[in-house]
Amino acid sequence: MKLITAIVNKEDSKHVSQELIKAGFNVTRLSTTGGFLMAGNVTMLIGTEDDRVNECIDIISEHSSQRTEMVPSTASYGVGVTTAFPLEVTVGGATIFVTNVERFEKV
Repeated sequence: MKLITAIVNKEDSKHVSQELIKAGFNVTRLSTTGGFLMAGNVTMLIGTEDDRVNECIDIISEHSSQRTEMVPSTASYGVGVTTAFPLEVTVGGATIFVTNVERFEKV
């Protein structure tokens, strides 16, 4: 048995979880915040059998897309001198971890 931990952009998360549930996966969703952009994410915990891991990852990959967005940024030029300018960053997609589960119980 494996535990798949998928960190998905908030905008993609609803569609990703719907497709996973449609395929028969059990999904637990946790609202999380990314460290770099302080943007909303959803961390999904998915327990599955070893032979369904690739199917799960394929669904996540298919329904979470990377895109670029302009975000505000600031630069400091000395004491009390700052300026704001837009910065283009890549957001979306998914970060996926697959770990072995030594023991699983549903009580």
